[in-house]
Amino acid sequence: MKNKITLITGGDRGIGRATALYLADKGHKLCIGYHTRETCAQEVIDRIHHIGGKAIAVQVDIAQEEQVVDLFQQIDKKLGPVSGLVNNAGILMPQASIEQLNAQRLATIFTTNVSGSFICAREAVKRMALRHGGQGGAIVNVSSAASRLGSPHEYIDYAASKGAIDTFTIGLSLEVAAQGIRVNAVRPGFIYTEMHADGGEATRVDRVKDSLPMKRGGQPEEVAQAIAWLLSDEASYVTGNFIDLAGGK
Repeated sequence: MKNKITLITGGDRGIGRATALYLADKGHKLCIGYHTRETCAQEVIDRIHHIGGKAIAVQVDIAQEEQVVDLFQQIDKKLGPVSGLVNNAGILMPQASIEQLNAQRLATIFTTNVSGSFICAREAVKRMALRHGGQGGAIVNVSSAASRLGSPHEYIDYAASKGAIDTFTIGLSLEVAAQGIRVNAVRPGFIYTEMHADGGEATRVDRVKDSLPMKRGGQPEEVAQAIAWLLSDEASYVTGNFIDLAGGK
C-alpha cells in the first residue's frame, strides 16, 4: 500500500511517540491522538514536520465514543481514510491489591483500555474493509506482558484489561481477514516510559530489571520497530499474532 495513513492513539509520549517518529521516517502520514498533553503532541508534530513528514494532532478521549467518531472524521478530511491503526492509548492507576479496588476504578480502566480500542478499531474497519470500498489495512493493538503475567499486587485490573485486548486481537483478526485487514498485537513489558509514574513508581523498571533474563529494561524505540513491522507490507501474511517485548520474561 503506497499511501499509508496511520492513526496512533496516545501518540504524544512513550511508545506512541517513538512509533510516530519511526513511522514518519518511513513515509507514513500520521494522526497523533492525545488526551491532555497538547504541548507534548505538538512537539511530536513539529519533529515530524522538521524531517519533511505530514502529521496532525487531534485531542480525543477514546473512552468517549462520540469523540472517537469525530477523530476519524477529522482524519478523513485532513489526511484521508486510515490504512493503519495503532491502538496504543491506555491508562494505568496506582498500584493496588484486589482489596483496594472498586467498581469505579475498574470501569475507568476497562472503558479506556478495552472499549476505547474496540471503538477505534470499529471506525478503522469501516474505512479499510474491502466490502466498503476500502483498500484493506493493518491494526496493531498495544497489549502488555501483564496480560500473561497478571501483575499480582500491582495492577491486576490493568493486566486483565490487556488480557481482553489479547482476545480481541484474535477474534477481530479472524473476523476481518477476508476484508484485507490484518490485526496483530505487541506485548511490551518493563519499558522505560512515563507510564510507570502513573502507577506511582517511576523507577519500576530499574527495580525489576535484574530479575529479567536479559537483565535490562526496554526502550520505546524497540517496541516501535515491532509495531512498524506489523503495519508494513513485509508482514503481509501475518495476522492474529503477538510479538512479546519483555526481555525474555
